[in-house]
Amino acid sequence: MNEITLHPLLFKPIYQYRLWGGRRLAGLLKEPLPEGPVGEAWILSDRDDHASVVTNGLYQGYTLTQLFAQYPENIMGKFASTFDRFPLLLKFLDCKEVLSVQVHPSDDQKEYIPPGDTGKTEAWVVLETGEKALIYSGLKPGTNADILRKALTEHKVADYIHNFTPKDGDAVFIHSGTVHTLADVVVFEVQENSDTTYRLYDWDRVDAKTGKPRQLDVDKAIACIDFNITNVGPVKPKIESALPILREQLFNNEHFILWRIQTEDQFSVGAEDVPRILVCVDGEGAVHYDGTDYPITKGDVMLIPAVLGVLNCSPKGKINLLEIAIPEN
Repeated sequence: MNEITLHPLLFKPIYQYRLWGGRRLAGLLKEPLPEGPVGEAWILSDRDDHASVVTNGLYQGYTLTQLFAQYPENIMGKFASTFDRFPLLLKFLDCKEVLSVQVHPSDDQKEYIPPGDTGKTEAWVVLETGEKALIYSGLKPGTNADILRKALTEHKVADYIHNFTPKDGDAVFIHSGTVHTLADVVVFEVQENSDTTYRLYDWDRVDAKTGKPRQLDVDKAIACIDFNITNVGPVKPKIESALPILREQLFNNEHFILWRIQTEDQFSVGAEDVPRILVCVDGEGAVHYDGTDYPITKGDVMLIPAVLGVLNCSPKGKINLLEIAIPEN
């Protein structure tokens, strides 16, 4: 197929069992949930073990991995020679119970990264909060490795991690090396395409599925912690345009840029010669390309291949949309 047959691409979510998960993703995604606690929906993934499958148009049934391999220039544009797979992994998380206290390595900590993986910087946009909602992000100032190890023996790790009560719409940046966890929230997550996590503490619980505690990686976790990252709270959005088309930049770092768009009016998405990703977190609309409307509704993720350039999106009523870009470093 040649480049003109590419179009905006939708994908099927990949659900993941997690002992801390719940059932709230059923209110966000159309795909029925499997039984049991569902903690994650991987909505855009280019990994050997989990590759997102296209659900619309000419490429229905193709995986993102296949498209990336066959049409790298059309999908990635100027980034075609930069990455050997799609560099971002997108998820929805339903954190019914608290996650383990954890940390991710940075890109330069090669000894703690499995072959073929990367470090893991990530960010969250809070979509729903419960009565016990809490985000732990960053250590309290003055905490060091010795203090953490002592706290582990006393089961008091949480006493040394900054926490706050999140609100719907909060945006939180978790740089690699940040100690973190979260509870009783539904969030959208954007991250480097990595699945490397080191658990520091898991609240002394047992996984009902295995009957055993989950593995801890205390030494690796402590080695990956950046002890200078403390008291991490919600970011302050940077307003790029006001109503009637409210466009806020929530994150801008070396791995991803993310905007939140809230409007009832037609607006533009995409960019020339680079891919963009749209995630609809509320409402619905349609992206127009080559005389065809490509619907996007709550819970959908849409990849706009680089070759398509700038497109228009028309909401049906009010829409709340996230647009994600790969930085042109």
